[in-house]
Amino acid sequence: MAMDDPISLSDIEEIENHEQNILKKHVMFFDRNKDGIIYPSETFQGFRAIGCGYLLSSFAAIFINVGLSRKTRPGKSFSLHFPIEVENIHLSKHGSDSGVYDKQGRFVPSKFEEIFVKHAKTHPNALTSDELKEFLKSNREPKDYAGWVAGFSEWKILYVLCKDKHGLLKKDVVRAAYDGSLFERMEKEKESKKKA
Repeated sequence: MAMDDPISLSDIEEIENHEQNILKKHVMFFDRNKDGIIYPSETFQGFRAIGCGYLLSSFAAIFINVGLSRKTRPGKSFSLHFPIEVENIHLSKHGSDSGVYDKQGRFVPSKFEEIFVKHAKTHPNALTSDELKEFLKSNREPKDYAGWVAGFSEWKILYVLCKDKHGLLKKDVVRAAYDGSLFERMEKEKESKKKA
């Protein structure tokens, strides 16, 4: 589409559809067989695919699936298989978070930018370990211990896996984590290292 071409209704719908599905895109990487349901074994495989060890991958599979399964399956009975339904992932949004995903799972650019405007003091486009701690602390809602743990776990794993050699978690990496493209990139990098 050229700069002078008018935006069609289908273009607008495509943009809206993309934005509505950003949280789904974030988790779809872990739906290894692409059936719309993520089982703990798939969460484990996804974490292994991005370079996590057996212990972290096992812990993540249990923690994530046990924590999110019921929330994404409203009206359904409890399942010991702890499936996560991708279609309902927006229902699993926890408290004490950044607000970068809204209640429908859409990406909120202003909230994303706010992370770096408020907390990236050393480098405008990256967070240090201390800045990340400050950011997490600022998101805490009173007595929302589950939200504190969830937020800390998500961000700590992202920081450990993706900080650069200077200990910085860069803005483009965080953006890619939000839309899920980071996981695909990490898997490809891991595979190329195996081949080398």
